[in-house]
Amino acid sequence: MVQSINIAQAAIRPETSAPALQVTDLRTSFRNERSWTPIVKGISFEIAPRETLAVVGESGSGKSVTALSIMRLLNPESSRIEGSVKLGGRELLGLPEHEMRQVRGREMGMIFQEAMTSLNPLSPIGDQIAEALTIHGQLSGAAAQAEAVRMLERVRIPAAKDRARDLPQSLSGGMRQRVMIAMALVCKPKLLIADEPTTALDVTIQAQTLQLIKELQNDVGMGVLFITHDMGVVAEIADRTVVMLGGEVLETGVTSDIFDRPQQTYTKTLLAAVPRLGTMSGSGQPEHFPLIDKATGVLRKPADRPDTVDRSKPPVLSVEHLVKRFDLSKGWFSGPGARVHAVEDVSFNLRAGETLSLVGESGCGKSTTGRAIMRLVEPQSGKVTIDGVDITSLDKKQMRYARRNIQMIFQDPFASLNPRMRVGDAIAEPYLTYGLGSRKQAREKVADLLTRVGLSPDVANRYPQQFSGGQRQRICIARALALEPKVIVADESVSGLDVSIKAQVINLLLDLQETLGLSYLFISHDMAVVERMSHKVAVMYLGEIVEMGPASSVFSNPQHPYTKRLMAAVPIPDPARRNMVRTLPGDELRSPIRPADYIPPTRTYRNITADHFVQEWEEAR
Repeated sequence: MVQSINIAQAAIRPETSAPALQVTDLRTSFRNERSWTPIVKGISFEIAPRETLAVVGESGSGKSVTALSIMRLLNPESSRIEGSVKLGGRELLGLPEHEMRQVRGREMGMIFQEAMTSLNPLSPIGDQIAEALTIHGQLSGAAAQAEAVRMLERVRIPAAKDRARDLPQSLSGGMRQRVMIAMALVCKPKLLIADEPTTALDVTIQAQTLQLIKELQNDVGMGVLFITHDMGVVAEIADRTVVMLGGEVLETGVTSDIFDRPQQTYTKTLLAAVPRLGTMSGSGQPEHFPLIDKATGVLRKPADRPDTVDRSKPPVLSVEHLVKRFDLSKGWFSGPGARVHAVEDVSFNLRAGETLSLVGESGCGKSTTGRAIMRLVEPQSGKVTIDGVDITSLDKKQMRYARRNIQMIFQDPFASLNPRMRVGDAIAEPYLTYGLGSRKQAREKVADLLTRVGLSPDVANRYPQQFSGGQRQRICIARALALEPKVIVADESVSGLDVSIKAQVINLLLDLQETLGLSYLFISHDMAVVERMSHKVAVMYLGEIVEMGPASSVFSNPQHPYTKRLMAAVPIPDPARRNMVRTLPGDELRSPIRPADYIPPTRTYRNITADHFVQEWEEAR
């Protein structure tokens, strides 16, 4: 039986001062039609100044509801919060709402996982950060704007002074998350609640963001409640760790003890499911993640996947000299003053049954490459050939049918599904639209696809909001398979998933590749996942491929300085590294924005092995 544990008594505190946050017997319930459903079931803990407490657990464990309860951000008409929450000794649960608004932002900041839902799409990002300073009376006018720009620079937004005038939708997902981090930290709060703050970030920005939180924590004596599913991040940042399951504390203790001597099977499962860079199988092939066998409760051992790629056959996808640039206008009646060189002279081949991963920092052009290949954005030049057909020369009607051979899985499964459409209808829609069969055949197809992705055919009549994040991603995979494509572009398709769910979805993708001969263009910033998924890896920097080769060669023998930087930034699930100060470059991330008359230089490449090549680089670039 899971019992509530007082975390304050479970580990040695790093400080003896009064706690920054004290939570006692916190219970949160949601109203349903007839009664109250308990979600958080009497948990207690304390966080001292300069201490970081990590809360981990799968989706639905109650960790995010705990954070929202502490911030009092739940709708009081449909939720009930009981117990005690004290910030610096001050009880928060009984505060009037107008006083609580003064606490939020100034004394207690929060970073949300979904940055776009937290930012105003009609307001420049610099104004939104400055607004926090103005509302709480810390700075105003030009001083607030200058501090906003300084915070954007600290979270490494390139060309921060110029980008402060941008709207959120003009930024990449990783950049939007950095804006949220800057907004939460700008008032230097006593407590920072970070709910999956680094999920959307690439490894270098993630590493620097964690370092930034550590620095600010020491500067202002800030306590941190860190919610994450990334055990590598937990090991690197947390003094103590709480494992939640079903709204209760399953296990808690000093982080090193949790990693070295986990007591519960569920904790062992979370740790076993963590992908670790450099732990490939002896054969060098991508391996399955270990999973818990629900029937026996025993961990399954990793299984090697044979390389079945026939390299004598022509590629199923060929990209030649692909270019995509976005114009930045000077004004309403003038031409472009500059251009974003999002994709610059990108070329690669993808064979049947092969996985090529595109990796790089947020804004490097990897997602734009995927969208340009799909012609969701039109490239300026280049050639994209799918199964022998150059799709860049097709009109809209022809392109619509060409997309039968190439489908896309997006990062956010909920945004990819119509909340008013039953999932069975959503999966059947492309099948019926392309006239591939009757409605009866479509129902049979849906049942088969749901079974293939590990769901019961009975769920076809349910709506997307009735599923967990991992289940929704499985539904999106089923929908992408409905047209029996040859190529799937997976754009950050597992980055937002809990570690155990991520393991299941990755295993599913590997199994589908084996049985259906699918080819994947796998776009990701998770280097450990990329190592396991990939046959080949292409590293992108400022819109260009700077290194490409077999996964085993690139990971074991990286050549380009940028590739080495990506590898060095990967968090390692070793608590002994928690106090290590990363020696990451402190220079500003270079911008892909160039003058309108800029002509890219001709790049040269050298071969490391027959299939592994690297771009010759300039130190000042």
